[in-house]
Parts: sequence; structure tokens; C-alpha cells
Amino acid sequence: MDYLLFRLYGPFASWGDIAVGESRHTLAAPAKSAVMGLVAAALGVPREQEAVHQNLNRGYAMASAVYSPGEWLRDYHTVQAPDSVGKFEYRTRRDEIVAGADRLGTVLSSRDYLIDTLACVALKAHDTAPYSLEQIQSALLEPVFTPYLGRKACPLAAPMDPQQISATSFQQAFAEYKPRGEVPLPDQKPKTVTFYWEGEISDFDDPVQLDTPQLMTLIQHDQLRSRKRWQFSPRSLHRYRKAVEEA
Repeated sequence: MDYLLFRLYGPFASWGDIAVGESRHTLAAPAKSAVMGLVAAALGVPREQEAVHQNLNRGYAMASAVYSPGEWLRDYHTVQAPDSVGKFEYRTRRDEIVAGADRLGTVLSSRDYLIDTLACVALKAHDTAPYSLEQIQSALLEPVFTPYLGRKACPLAAPMDPQQISATSFQQAFAEYKPRGEVPLPDQKPKTVTFYWEGEISDFDDPVQLDTPQLMTLIQHDQLRSRKRWQFSPRSLHRYRKAVEEA
């Protein structure tokens, strides 16, 4: 089985969780919608191409390995924007401030980030995958649009270094992935690595040899339903914490 693995590291990352009101939370690991959005940006897929985004999100199984969970940060935001006036469009920020000065409203929000987090992602293509792993690898090496870690304010701080690896499971693929270049961790000797993956438990480790108390199944709302309407469906995935000494 072929896998495509790449590294995600930056000073800030935010993997969007369910957003209620003014609160914008983050998941502990890269969300599938965010990762496939990054892949779509690298491939040059515009946001308006709804069908392509849907096929990207459904065409691949994803796993992630979190090597440094990072520190949690909450940022308080105030944003001013005018409401709409008929069919008039504000084409620039200056239009909003000048032409819409009398209609400005203030939105208060809080947004969560992870500081100095390091994760690796593995993609496995289904039969319905719209792009080959080779095409995605080439796009990650020379992205069309700028990739970022969940939000535009979260740039990458190290090359993604995509590599194709042949392995029998996600776990073997992660073990064989050797990204080039050192990435310093806040804790130089992390005690555990946390893995997340979708599909069967055996997709991670075959034959299954996992420490059962460290294994659990989660539900995350990060499966894209509509890119235009920012709607997401629940997705079932497994989480396993593994001591580094076991690796």
C-alpha cells in the first residue's frame, strides 16, 4: 500500500472544531477538512469549485501523528464590518470603512490556537481519489496558493517535505518517514506520540498489537459537507497514545 506523508510545523496552528457563537475552538490534531483544504490550495483548486473539494475530502483516508501537542492560546478579537445594502458590494476594506462607515457593526470573538505544534500527516488514496499521490506530492513541493495551518495567520515554519512510502499500515509508514531538516521541539524528549486515523483499527497496525487502554474512538465534525456554506459532518476516527520508548 502506498502512502503520502508530509510534515506540518509552525509557530501557530488552529484546527477548527465546532464553532458556536463567537467562540472558535481548535482540535488537538490536524482536522481532515483543514488538511484537504491545504492540499487543495497546493493543487490550485479555487474555493468556488465545490465538487472538487468534495471529491478531495472523500477520496483519501487520513492519519496523523502528533509529536508535539503545543501550548494552548486564546486570542480575543474585535472585528468591524458593515452590513449589506441591497446589491451593493464592498470590494475592498477601504470601501467597508469609508462607504459603509454609517453601517459598521462590531463582532466580538475568541479564537484558540496551538503554539509550536508538530504533526505529520499520512494520506492513502481510495479508488475514487481525484488526484494521484504523485500529483499531490508535486503540488506540496510547489504549491499554487499559499498553504497555512488552519488559518491564514498560521504560516508554515518548515518545509512539508512530502514523501511517498510503501508500507503495510499507517504505523509502519510513520515509522519509515524521515523528514529532512531538524525541527526543534519545546520538549526535546516527548514521552508520547498521539496517532489519529480513520477506518478500521487494523489500518493503523496489522496485525493489531495495540495497548488497549491507550486506544479510543472519537467523533469529530471535520468531514466537509459544503465548502460554500462552511458545513461539516461528523467523522469517526481512532486515537492511540504510544510511548516513544515503544517506537
